[in-house]
Amino acid sequence: MKIAVICANGKAGKLIVKEAVSRGLDVTAVVREENQTQAQSVLKKDLFDLTSSDLKGFDVVIDAFGAWTEETLPQHSTSLAHLCDILSGTDTRLLVVGGAGSLYVNPEHTACVADGPDFPDAFKPLAAAMAKALGELRKRSDVKWTYLSPAADFQADGPRTGKYILGGEELTLNSKGESVISYADYAIAMIDEAVSGGNIQKRISVVVQ
Repeated sequence: MKIAVICANGKAGKLIVKEAVSRGLDVTAVVREENQTQAQSVLKKDLFDLTSSDLKGFDVVIDAFGAWTEETLPQHSTSLAHLCDILSGTDTRLLVVGGAGSLYVNPEHTACVADGPDFPDAFKPLAAAMAKALGELRKRSDVKWTYLSPAADFQADGPRTGKYILGGEELTLNSKGESVISYADYAIAMIDEAVSGGNIQKRISVVVQ
């Protein structure tokens, strides 16, 4: 299996590459600068400059793009649209590192995590930008996409337990009533999804067991 990880030098991207390499998968890190991952194959190119030919031959493309500043937040939508356009009509699956703010908190799917009174104001613009990108992604029937939302507490330096619960559109709590996942456990779930490929054109979510 051939996998490309876009924005592989980021915190999530590095761990996703590490997980894939540990399983013996053929991994290419797509980076703008020098490769900082364990991938042996490297494509040095900006996401927005990628072409269809760059991604030809990959079974799975994992999008680990992130933008955090006010001026770059719209790139959540534009970057995803670009990737969809160059993968349109192909058999290559697109797996997206998503956000938790858009997970639903009621069965009617009318309220999201980001709507809650305890959701930090500082993260609302990011959550809104990622929710917008997800909404646009849902309209793409020409791409074999999967959007993987982490738990509400997404811990960059949390431990790798190797145990997680796969959820759907709604916020899932574990047996302790928590919504938490480490980047390392998230990477396991992402590569499991890359290998199994059972959730085409769906948003799924993950929480530590």
